[in-house]
Amino acid sequence: MPSRSDPFVAGLSRRVGGPPGAHARPPRWWSPVRVALVVGTLVYLAGMVFRLPCRITVAGQSIEQYRDLCYSDIGLLYSGRGLLQGNVPYLDSGDYPVLEYPVLTGWFLELERRLTVLLGAPTGAGLSDQQAVDATLRFVDVNAVLLGALLLLTLWAQARTVPGRPWDAMMVAASPCVAATALINWDLLPVALTATALLAWSRRHPTLAGVLLGLGMAAKLYPLLLLGPLLLLCLRARRMRDLGVALAGFAVAWTAVNLPVLLLAPDAWLSFWSFNSDRAGDFGSLWYVFSLAGRPVPQLNAVSGGLFAVGCLAIGLLILLAPRRPRLGQVAFLVVAAFLMTNKVYSPQYVLWLLPLLVLARPRWRDWLVFTVGELVYFVAIWWHLGGLLAPGDGSADRVYWLAVLLRLATQAWVVGVVVRDVLRPAHDPVRRDGADDPGGGTLDGAVDAPWLTRFRHALGAAT
Repeated sequence: MPSRSDPFVAGLSRRVGGPPGAHARPPRWWSPVRVALVVGTLVYLAGMVFRLPCRITVAGQSIEQYRDLCYSDIGLLYSGRGLLQGNVPYLDSGDYPVLEYPVLTGWFLELERRLTVLLGAPTGAGLSDQQAVDATLRFVDVNAVLLGALLLLTLWAQARTVPGRPWDAMMVAASPCVAATALINWDLLPVALTATALLAWSRRHPTLAGVLLGLGMAAKLYPLLLLGPLLLLCLRARRMRDLGVALAGFAVAWTAVNLPVLLLAPDAWLSFWSFNSDRAGDFGSLWYVFSLAGRPVPQLNAVSGGLFAVGCLAIGLLILLAPRRPRLGQVAFLVVAAFLMTNKVYSPQYVLWLLPLLVLARPRWRDWLVFTVGELVYFVAIWWHLGGLLAPGDGSADRVYWLAVLLRLATQAWVVGVVVRDVLRPAHDPVRRDGADDPGGGTLDGAVDAPWLTRFRHALGAAT
């Protein structure tokens, strides 16, 4: 219970009577999972209310989406990628760009498009301006319902992944980052798939975990990153059979989703990969700040990829050489954080990738608060930067935005440093403080190191 085990929450609880006593009876119906689902629903609804200033209901209506912090891709891409005209992503083409997302996200949009039409929205070419507004509004509402359901699925999985710690899911449910970013894009789809994959692995269902991670990668790239740490953890713990069936499930699921588009529309399938390869340093990245400062980084793909490779190498050595095998949640967070901190772009909704993994890696409200402050400052800064609201009156550089990017990177680095400290000194790890090993690690929990690793570490110690 956080009010007993988390110093930050315990301090706050003393202001309202202190933690429950030793003989207190917990409510029968209000389980931690149900509380998290209710809180998450309220936070999500607050985010919907927050976005009302950007809700266009009349053709020609003017909004201030940057000033009011309510920008979203959802309505814009509905009309800007041919969905409003009734076209199928990837397979149909027209005078609009190809959808720049992995295939499962495109199929998810197609499902939403069909639901929108089923609910009576006009579609096709030649719509009036008001008909286009009405159809787009219906599509946005369909998204609000389905993305909300994906958030609840994420919370349910989060609360059940680490046995004995269901209250940790409240760090996701109560996060203002969810209210701020959940309806910017479709990132809750891969987030929900990744959360359920980690739950399946925790419950010792590696095949299902692999399938869900494969589907997650078919919706967004980042679930692929979890396979590297999982490989090294299984190698250290002699659980390669479990890894093998997970990889098989991953390959089958990803191929099943991607193969039809790859065969029928190979150029459209490649659009996501070429789009990300060709882009320069973009919003939110350190490289974008360098570009704004007049110091663009040459050969950015090589620099960004090289730094990420160095980060992966450091994480790999940490997994193999740490005195005690790290927990899966810890290294999953580290590898995704390394990717985002070195990536060429950091969209505000990427916080949704990190938040559930941060809770698995470091379930402490103090670190959650540090992380949240950095993300919210950046969330405000990016939109006001795009709206020109932070630009100095003398026309000089928008250094407030630069500082917001650096602050966000610093708060992410803070949590990374604390997690690395926990790995090297497990006594600081909140999950292991009661003697547990890796309760969310599935078959990794309680596993002993492989003999070859012990011999390697002894040889390395003798050499040094």
